[in-house]
Formats: sequence, C-alpha cells, structure tokens
Amino acid sequence: MDPRIREHAEIIANHSTEIESGDNVVIQLPSQAEDLAVALHEICGERGANPLFINYSDRADRAFKRAADDFEEPGHELALYEETDVFVIARGGPNVSEGADVDADTNAAYNRAREEVKRERLEKTWCLTQFPTPAHAQLAGMSTEAYENFVYDAVTLDWDAQREFQANMVEILDDADEVRIVSGEETDVTMAVAGNETLNDYGEANLPGGEVFTAPVKDSVEGEVYFDLPLYRYGRQIEGARLRFEDGQVVSHSAERNEELLGSILDTDEGSRYLGELGIGMNRAIDTFTNNMLFDEKMGDTVHMAVGSAYGETVGEENEQNESAEHVDMIVDMSEDSRIEVDGEVVQRNGTFVFEDGF
Repeated sequence: MDPRIREHAEIIANHSTEIESGDNVVIQLPSQAEDLAVALHEICGERGANPLFINYSDRADRAFKRAADDFEEPGHELALYEETDVFVIARGGPNVSEGADVDADTNAAYNRAREEVKRERLEKTWCLTQFPTPAHAQLAGMSTEAYENFVYDAVTLDWDAQREFQANMVEILDDADEVRIVSGEETDVTMAVAGNETLNDYGEANLPGGEVFTAPVKDSVEGEVYFDLPLYRYGRQIEGARLRFEDGQVVSHSAERNEELLGSILDTDEGSRYLGELGIGMNRAIDTFTNNMLFDEKMGDTVHMAVGSAYGETVGEENEQNESAEHVDMIVDMSEDSRIEVDGEVVQRNGTFVFEDGF
C-alpha cells in the first residue's frame, strides 16, 4: 500500500472526524479506493470504533435511476445514518461520465426522494475526500502520477497554518452586513449576510479544505453572476453559466454548454433557485483547475456560490435556512479585474486580500 494512503486515512481519522472508541463509522467508497477503506478499518480497529464499508458504484447508481419509474424515500438507509456517528465518503470511480445519460429530471426526482437522508448525514460528523484514480486524472488533464501527487499534497497541508490564514477573512465577515462581488463586466451581485455565521473550512468536513463560507440571507441576493469556470455535474460539464437574481431568487439563467442541465437543477424544488452558500477560496496550494469541485472551489483567487440548500451551521437563529434537495457550487475567477467588497470596503482586489502583501 502506498504509505500516503495510510497518512490520508490518519488525517481523516485524527483531523477531519476525530474517530473515537465506540463510534459507528460508515465508510462509503468506490472499489478503486479499497486501500483507503482498509487503512480506515485498521484505524477503527485500533481505536475500538465500529466500521461499515459501503462499496459505492456509479454504474449501479446509473442502472437504478434509468430503470426506476419513481423514487421513494429509502427508509432503510435513513435508519442507517440515524445510528451513524461518523460518515466518510470519497470520490474516485472509474468513469466520471457514468451518469451522463441519466435524464436531468430523473436526477432531480432522485435527489428529492433522498432529501431527508442527506439532511441526516449532514447532521453527523462527516468528511468528503478524494481518492486519486486515472479517471479523475484524465478529467484534470494530468498523468496518473501527477494527479496522485496533486491529491496527496493537497490533503496533507499544514491545516493549523491554513486555519490561521483563513481566520483573517472570518474576522472580516463575522460582523458584516453586506457583501458585493464584482468581476469583469458580467458579474455584479450583492447579498446580505447579517446575522449568519462564517465558517472556517480547514480540512474537516471537506478534505482538502481551504475556504471561508457563509449563507446569504435568503431573499437578499440581487444582481448578475457569470460563472467563468466550468462545473462538472452528473457526468456532464456546464460551461459559461449565467444567473440573474431578484429578491434572492434566480429569475433568469443561461449557459454556453448544457443549459438544459442547469435549468433542471434550478427546477428541482423551490429552494434550488436561491443561494445557500457564498464561499471564498483561500487555499494557495491548490493552483490548478481540475474539474473537481472539491478542489476547484478552494483555489485562491476564486469565489463560489451554491444554489440550493444552506448548511444549518451558517444560518443565524433570526434568519431563514434555505432548504433544497440540491447544493450545486459554481465558481467565479477573481484573479483579474475583480473585487470583493464588505460593507462598502474592498477586502480583496484581483485575488489579493487586504491582509496580504501586495494588496
């Protein structure tokens, strides 16, 4: 076994989830990531935790969706997560386009049926990570070896140092009322964040981490956004997505590629037309776009916004939490002709933060 796999597992167990004796741990990985499952089971055994390995298959998932006429809430799966303390999931299947021929409305119906399962899992201690495979290397335009190095370098970052760096942005947003994002001539959007919480993601729920994120006040988002970096979703790539917001809701949209898929995401339910997250990428170690949102949204010089559900921890008691079966992140490149304003003051210009040299 590559020793970096054991190190990856130890970071998951020690830093991201803090697995302890007696914990019921669900480990959901594709077969290509079996070595990571083995390493996690070893750690669970050493600590007296109770692991369960679920072998996730994109092929099986596709077959079910294409064969089913309707979807019901999977009560047995919900019961499993009700008894779960820690949930670990990794991407890494053999074909990143496996679900490309599943109808978009089918995916939306499937997600609606599983909304309660998703909510239950998010209430647990959880970690989403990546196992490097040739398929994801190809998607990133890298050799297998280069992609392995990229992934392991990203997950083994000095997370204490990253937390301290990102805390500067958390402090700025903690007392903020309004955020404005401007990029080029096509993105100018404002949103209230007053009363909501700003979280510092330094490799816990997402591994790798590297962002600061919060939730917009649901009905406050106004303006237009051009997401100039692609989004890979359901085995297809959405390019050049544009959204226009009024009173918090997406009132018009377009895309240069796979516009129909974007529309189906927005039509999943009422909440899928509202923003559930504003995230600011701050991980300078991730400097290559890979068509994998787990990494891409963390890149320095980027901002991402997610249509759909908001994380409960980011929503203040006085504000409404947006709920949806979807949560789809989309990225704006902030490296040129761009700025982030907080309560009228510029806090990032062309990718450089106010607390960094060169601002």
